[in-house]
Amino acid sequence: MAVEAEVLNELHRLRARMPQLTGALAASADGLVLARDMPDVEAEALAALTAAALGVGRRMADLAARGEFRELLVRGAGGYVATYAAGPSAVLTLLADDRANVGRLHLEGRRSGTRIAELLAAGPTPDRPHLPGPGGTASASPTFRGRNLGSLPIRIPPQSRHEP
Repeated sequence: MAVEAEVLNELHRLRARMPQLTGALAASADGLVLARDMPDVEAEALAALTAAALGVGRRMADLAARGEFRELLVRGAGGYVATYAAGPSAVLTLLADDRANVGRLHLEGRRSGTRIAELLAAGPTPDRPHLPGPGGTASASPTFRGRNLGSLPIRIPPQSRHEP
C-alpha cells in the first residue's frame, strides 16, 4: 500500500474515533495536500494556510524560547481548527465542532500526528515502494505526487572523465 493511502487510512480512523471531527487534513510543511478527509472545505487553500500557520507557530515558539513547535489551536464561533506537527516535513490539521472535548482533540491529534510522521519516515519496503519522483523515477526520499518531502543522505559517485 502506498504511503499516501496509509496516511488517508489514518485520517479515516481518526475521524471514526472522534465523531466531533468534521474534517482532517495531512499536508506537507510547504502547503501541499498529502491526504484529506474533509467534505465541504477547500483542502488546497486550508493546506496553504496551515503551512503559513506552521511557519508562524514555529517562529513564535522559537522567539519565546519554548522549544520545537508541537501544536496550534484556533477557536472560532463554530468550532476548532487544530494543527499538529507530523514530523519535520508534514502537518496534521483537524476541524472539530464546538462540542468537541479539547483534551480528547489534543490526545487524538497528537497520536495521529505521530503515526503520520512514522508513515512518512518509513523507508521503502517491497509492500510500500516510494512513489515516482519528478522525473518519473524512484526517489530516495519520501514523496507524494512526485514532490520530495524529506531528505535522506544520498551518495552520488563521482563521474568518470574520459579523455580523448
